[in-house]
Amino acid sequence: MAERSAGSAAIGRRVSAGRSWLVAQFPAPLRAAAAPHPTPPRRARTLLWACPPVALLALVFLYPLALVVQQSLQPDSGGTSLQPYADVFASAAFRDALWTTVWIAVASTLGCLVLGFVLALVIAFVPFPGARIVARFVDVFLTFPSFLITLALLFIYGTTGIIGSFQFLTTPWGVLLAEVTYFTPFVVRPLLAAFSQLDTAQLEAAGSLGARPLRIVCRVILPEALPALAAGGSLVLVLCLNEFGIVLFTGAKGVTTLPMLVYSKAILESDYPGACVVAVVNVLISVGLYGLYRVVSRRAGA
Repeated sequence: MAERSAGSAAIGRRVSAGRSWLVAQFPAPLRAAAAPHPTPPRRARTLLWACPPVALLALVFLYPLALVVQQSLQPDSGGTSLQPYADVFASAAFRDALWTTVWIAVASTLGCLVLGFVLALVIAFVPFPGARIVARFVDVFLTFPSFLITLALLFIYGTTGIIGSFQFLTTPWGVLLAEVTYFTPFVVRPLLAAFSQLDTAQLEAAGSLGARPLRIVCRVILPEALPALAAGGSLVLVLCLNEFGIVLFTGAKGVTTLPMLVYSKAILESDYPGACVVAVVNVLISVGLYGLYRVVSRRAGA
């Protein structure tokens, strides 16, 4: 009996020593990660509280979108098919509207980038009285509705405007001018934020070395402004693709964008499946570009 007790004690000491050795071999974080963790009740309560707002969001936003997609798959003849998509894609009106939407949006974005960069340079680096007021006005300008800018342009280029005899506003170039005028502050705002973080010592060093202002802008300021330009340009491109009020208020002849085509098919032609098809295409393009905008904004730190 004494020998058996001594043997059991020896085995117990060996097991304890082995367990201590295993514990010493693994770091504390690994041991904590390996240990089972029961799901805390707090996480379950958080998920429970998150369900009502998510359900409300789905009801308000996703359900109408689902109805549009459903309607786009239901032709007037009945049933469910892709025939409305085939009819819309085969029509010349859709191709013309898609091309008009793309080129106006791209041209407007390029114009906003150039004009916004120049205005941001003047506001940020050219000392003049009222620079802060102008910067604040840019923020206020972002809150203006698009039709207000178009209405102001009508007093200049409209049929009864100052130079209305040119009938400029009723052309695609008038739509382009209105969109550049309205969306340029969306580029100026992120550029001013980027310029405020620029190290002025670099500008002073470049100036002391004899660099001219244009060279300083191209070699020092522009590389620092590229992320802000990309973020602002992506946002403007998305907004221009979906712009409806400017095109409608200018009354431009022969300018039919995708939003205008949706309006025309739904209100004027009562072709609801066709209107829903165009709307789905417009949404897909917008969501894709918005994803690009989010990626660019994240890399720019916006």
